Amino acid sequence: MTLTFYTNPMSRGRIARWMLEEVGEPYDTVLVDWQDKPDTLLAANPLGKVPTIVHDGAVVSEAAAICAYLAEAFPQAGLAPQGAERAPYHRWMFFTAGPLEAAMMDKALGVTVPAEREGMVGYASFARAVDAFETAVSAHDYIAGDRFTAADVYVGSAVGWFTQFGLLEKRDAFMRYLARLEDRPAWVRAREIDDALMPAKE
Repeated sequence: MTLTFYTNPMSRGRIARWMLEEVGEPYDTVLVDWQDKPDTLLAANPLGKVPTIVHDGAVVSEAAAICAYLAEAFPQAGLAPQGAERAPYHRWMFFTAGPLEAAMMDKALGVTVPAEREGMVGYASFARAVDAFETAVSAHDYIAGDRFTAADVYVGSAVGWFTQFGLLEKRDAFMRYLARLEDRPAWVRAREIDDALMPAKE
C-alpha cells in the first residue's frame, strides 16, 4: 500500500493531516512550496492544489473528499458513518464544505448578498447559515450522532479555523463542540507535526 500526502502546513492540508492521523496508516508527506510545486503533484492534480493524496495510484483532492475517502478506504479505523449516522454525516460535512465556506469567504472578502438575491447563493444569508450550523453542532456530541466520525474532522476543522480568524462568532455551542475534538490524540499529533513544519519567524 502506498499513500502519498501533498500538503503545506499553512493550508487546508492540516485537515487532511488530522484525518490521516485518525486513520493510523503509514503515509509519505511531500511538502509543497507555493512557488515551486513538484511535477508529481501537478501530474496528479493539474491545479497544484493541496491537500492532495495519492492512494495506490488513486488521486483524491479537496479536504472534505479526502476525509470521506479515507474513512471508506480504511474501514478498520471506524470513521465511516453507520446506519442513521449517514444522513447527518453527509449533510453537514458537505454543508460545511459548500454553503458555509462560501458564506465565510464572502464575509472575509466583504461581499454582501442583497436580500433579493439570496436565492442565488447556497447559503441564503450569512446569519441563516451560521444559525443552521449552530443547530447542527448542538444536536449531539458529534456531528453525525453520539460517535466521532470523519465528518467531525472536517466540520471541527472549520469551526476551529473560522473562529480563530473571527469569521465565525465564538458561540458556546461551537466552542463546546471544538473542545471535545481538540482532546483527541490524533488531533494533537497532527497539530504538532504541522506546527513543526511551519516556516521559522524572523
